[in-house]
Amino acid sequence: MTVFRISPAVADAFPDVLVALVAATGLRGHEPWPATTAAVEDLERRLAAGTWQPADEGDPRIEAWHTAYRSFGTNPRRVRPSVDALGRRMAKKGTLPRVNPAVDSYNSVSVRHGLPAGAFDLDRVAGDVDIRHADGSEEFVPLGEPGTVENPRSGEIIYADADGVLTRHWNHRDAHRTRVTEDSLRVAFALETLHATRDGGILKTAADELRSLLAPHTEQVTVHLLSAGRPDAGV
Repeated sequence: MTVFRISPAVADAFPDVLVALVAATGLRGHEPWPATTAAVEDLERRLAAGTWQPADEGDPRIEAWHTAYRSFGTNPRRVRPSVDALGRRMAKKGTLPRVNPAVDSYNSVSVRHGLPAGAFDLDRVAGDVDIRHADGSEEFVPLGEPGTVENPRSGEIIYADADGVLTRHWNHRDAHRTRVTEDSLRVAFALETLHATRDGGILKTAADELRSLLAPHTEQVTVHLLSAGRPDAGV
């Protein structure tokens, strides 16, 4: 079991934070995922028809992350929250990137609901995972850049395990080591909001939608909620 926890300092700084962990075991990433394909294509059709647009930085869900990024020293217009970057890319290109079925599933849910999302191959995670402030000594190898090593600045919020950093700038970019591929069997997906009082319902709807996309292609899917009041969960 891997325990995810929100550190006391992060909970104090963001008391209305809510993270939904959608944990899947026995994923079958090599088979067709028709519901995910349909979900992605539906968003693209609606975008092309002008009946839907991804949330942008004028949306309160995105603006909250911009404010959070600035609070720990990151310029959110240079280093954007994942959902902001994904939405901007989709608005420009008209399509979502196709990576693999599991990643495509959480990307579609993320951009549909305006919530940051990420995922970790639990068989590549070392020990437990903490959402905490960096001390500046940690190492991060960015997704797709296995030869690159970065050091988060002290005070930056990260996901980290015993071997290093799993995400930088809270949710800007995932690490190469714990990337999700077609071969991943045990995966924890994370969906996040900083305003549970306002957007908790959206988060729970998004988690349920992701669970429904994953369920036909896995042995078991469970949803766990992390908050300032309940800061840890085992998956």
